Amino acid sequence: MAFIKPFRARRPPKELAERVASLPYDVMDIEEARNMASGNEYSFLHVSRPEIDLPPGIDPHDDEVYRRGRTNLDRFIQAGILLPEKRECFYVYRQKMGNIIQTGIVACAGVDDYQAGVIKKHELTRADKEEDRVRHIDFLNANDEPVFFLCRTSKEIETIISTVASGLPEYDFASDDGVVHTLWVLDDGELSARLINLFEKIPHLYVADGHHRSAAAERVREIRRKANPDHTGNEEYNSFLTVIFPENQLNILPYNRAVKDLNGKTLEGFIKAVAETFDISPSDTAVIPCRRHDFGMYIDGRWYTLTARSDSIDESDTVARLDVSLLQENLLSPLLGIENPRTDSRIDFIGGIRGNEELVRLVDSGSHAVAFSLYPTSIRELLELADQDRIMPPKSTWFEPKLRSGLFVHLL
Repeated sequence: MAFIKPFRARRPPKELAERVASLPYDVMDIEEARNMASGNEYSFLHVSRPEIDLPPGIDPHDDEVYRRGRTNLDRFIQAGILLPEKRECFYVYRQKMGNIIQTGIVACAGVDDYQAGVIKKHELTRADKEEDRVRHIDFLNANDEPVFFLCRTSKEIETIISTVASGLPEYDFASDDGVVHTLWVLDDGELSARLINLFEKIPHLYVADGHHRSAAAERVREIRRKANPDHTGNEEYNSFLTVIFPENQLNILPYNRAVKDLNGKTLEGFIKAVAETFDISPSDTAVIPCRRHDFGMYIDGRWYTLTARSDSIDESDTVARLDVSLLQENLLSPLLGIENPRTDSRIDFIGGIRGNEELVRLVDSGSHAVAFSLYPTSIRELLELADQDRIMPPKSTWFEPKLRSGLFVHLL
């Protein structure tokens, strides 16, 4: 049984929504964030990336960064950039990127469900990133950015989503990257009650993107519970902000890899070693894999197609048969010495939205020696693996389009 609840959001007035909305904090570096927010006092990056308002070079984990985030959030509230909703509500949030349309429910999910495994995850968290999110949320006293959830498709839930989305939207705008964002307020008591009851029949919710924010919500709840002698379990800190999409709405792009050196190997020696495990052939064009177990490799100004051999694939193992696992276990680790991709500074991960052009740029610039394009992990693979309580290799999925931050904030 999955628990969801409406909440009294803080959100921008219609005329400011487009200027407030920003990309998530973790899809850009600090200079990109500064540029995105430049000249826009309303950009939510002042809250989600508050270091942009502090001197260059400041440690992003300095207490002053977290304090500035709280100061900026308070300013947004006091200046009417974020207004209080009149009552607790759900919302319907739609994103359209070209032919891709995804529509989900904005709600609060329960920390108890996360602890009990009702909310399934598929990635491990990094201690430093988790600690950063704990401090950020705790200083803000708010979930400022939602966790991206998916759920099994339900006709009844999709009917409610369609019903709400047939009305007049509260927000409807296109962001700079061409994605159209539309938000409806769901404040009908009867529909809300039906939605809660329908989710109670769903056995699991799944974290698609936002594992660190989910883990941080749990830790913040424990901090708040220990500090509150009158804790009841009904406080706002017992829940956290999410957008929940039906599985058939979502689009996963590949999460590509680039490695800075060849681990002491010559170009000829490396290609020869790759050919011992993969079928390899040169390509006159950029390689975008169109089926599982195919990979593109860009090195020394040339593309190659790699195909994993059947004797290297254990199709009975939900983790081992993932393309990210095959590349890691058969090439990145044995040939390039990337034993732990979660911590090794020699490997970088490139979201598929950047395309193969970014892989070519990295290698041609000399900053990286070789790059790999992958076939995307599927929703089916994610769900099957999560249901088995297993963990994917890091950076296995890149969901697109990204949720915008600042359109709804959950105060704790």
